[in-house]
Amino acid sequence: MSTAFPSEVRIVEVGPRDGLQNETEIVPAAIKAELIDRLTAAGARTIEAGSFVSPKWVPQMADTAEVLSLIHRKAGVGYPVLVPNMKGLEAAIASGVEEVAVFAAASEAFSKRNINCSIAESLERFQPVMEEAARRGLKVRGYVSCVLGCPYQGEVPLADVAMVSRRLLDMGCYEISLGDTIGVGTPLKAVRMVEAVMEDVPIEQIALHFHDTYGQALANIYACLGLGVSVIDAAVGGLGGCPYAMGATGNVATEDLVYMLDGMGIATGIDLAALTDTARFIAAAIDKAPASHLARANA
Repeated sequence: MSTAFPSEVRIVEVGPRDGLQNETEIVPAAIKAELIDRLTAAGARTIEAGSFVSPKWVPQMADTAEVLSLIHRKAGVGYPVLVPNMKGLEAAIASGVEEVAVFAAASEAFSKRNINCSIAESLERFQPVMEEAARRGLKVRGYVSCVLGCPYQGEVPLADVAMVSRRLLDMGCYEISLGDTIGVGTPLKAVRMVEAVMEDVPIEQIALHFHDTYGQALANIYACLGLGVSVIDAAVGGLGGCPYAMGATGNVATEDLVYMLDGMGIATGIDLAALTDTARFIAAAIDKAPASHLARANA
């Protein structure tokens, strides 16, 4: 295992999508747009702005087109959205996005429970999406869920994680985000998982998306930074969870991550004070206390 930490980390802020999609109450589009604008002002360079999925399954994201119309886009900042199929891609294109994301699982059981099809079938569904995105000049990011465990099948073979990651890369994804969806990973398991994927995907194209169910997310990230990973997903205020994984808490809090990286001398370009204020803003808007250690310590 290398310990050559990167000098800079790009944080993909997923709170406005992965975080708010799991709130019981619908958050108004104006609040979502203000959240994204605050994150932009704090220095975030990639902010997942929403998703074009069926409102029947994820009603919290039904207003993504409106949110995209309200935000103040800044040059050099990406505002990707999640799309599950061609219908979603067409809606995203109509909203003027420049980047989209597709979502696959490394667990057969999770794939069947989540999107009612096998892993192979889910990847086949993405083919026309990938082809049309390429034709339109859109970047596509690939998510792989359940890379360190599944709520339905338990252990997930590392070979399956690597296979799905490689397939997404071969289909045209520029980056593969590896998701510990239910937050069961520990540092050495996380390192072994990333090392397995590195056999098929260059480290420069690997991102981490770790949930903090058992309080291990920062430790897991730290361990994997030593492999050269330089892209990390995080959610402001620790927003999020997974509707298909009972008890799974939110992603690692962006402000806790930035605090750790600042202490390591790793640049993120994000203003920690502004970010923490943003965590308090969205926490107040949804009437919850921020889940991050930093926001609580500086309350």
